[in-house]
Amino acid sequence: MSLKSQVEAGIKDAMRAKNQDTLRALRAIKSLILLEETKGGSNGELSADDEIKLLTKAAKQRRESAEIYKTQNRADLLEKEEAELAIIEQFLPKQLSEQEVEARLKEIIAQVGATGPADMGKVMGVATKALAGVAEGRLVSATVKRLLA
Repeated sequence: MSLKSQVEAGIKDAMRAKNQDTLRALRAIKSLILLEETKGGSNGELSADDEIKLLTKAAKQRRESAEIYKTQNRADLLEKEEAELAIIEQFLPKQLSEQEVEARLKEIIAQVGATGPADMGKVMGVATKALAGVAEGRLVSATVKRLLA
């Protein structure tokens, strides 16, 4: 079942249950999917990788907004962002823990043959592809810096 059909089914269920938070998050996801499908140069279908990139981007936006609302003491808006983030994360693959990310990065470092901070670009190129959708970019970058230092 494609992401689009899952989201559409979820929208119907949320409408029946009158769950506004879920409905808002699912409509935002559907909007992103439709925009991506109709973008110039696309064939109208999204691959699984494109779907994960789309959801990862949406989740990142919600996290950043939530952080801003937290610093500004806007509990009402923070609550909405966190609720939407929880819905979006249901469609994403399970995120790896810091220990799992570190273990995978050690394998990648050995595979690439990186020895120091100068090789960070090589490692990040492979790591971002290998860990796309299952680890946040900030965590990957920070861990690579620490391991190569």
